[in-house]
Amino acid sequence: MGMARAHVIVSGLVQGVFFRANTRDKAKKLVVKGWVKNRSDGKVEALFEGEEGAVKAMIEFCKKGPPSAIVEKVEVKWEKYGGEYKDFSIKY
Repeated sequence: MGMARAHVIVSGLVQGVFFRANTRDKAKKLVVKGWVKNRSDGKVEALFEGEEGAVKAMIEFCKKGPPSAIVEKVEVKWEKYGGEYKDFSIKY
């Protein structure tokens, strides 16, 4: 498998439930780079880059989220791999 990049928008009860922190921890375990942030519209947005299987695992994680999250929808846009991120961070 090659390298992949996915831009993800998660809708539902996804803010105030440690979604970003859990996403960051999972990404670090899977050696996925990129970022995650809360949006002003109540959604969570993330960019994942890394080995294709690991990026797909992050998308699967987002479909469920942490225990107190209620995920209604996950929009995924596959993009060209860029490789510009050194690690995974929470954007504020």
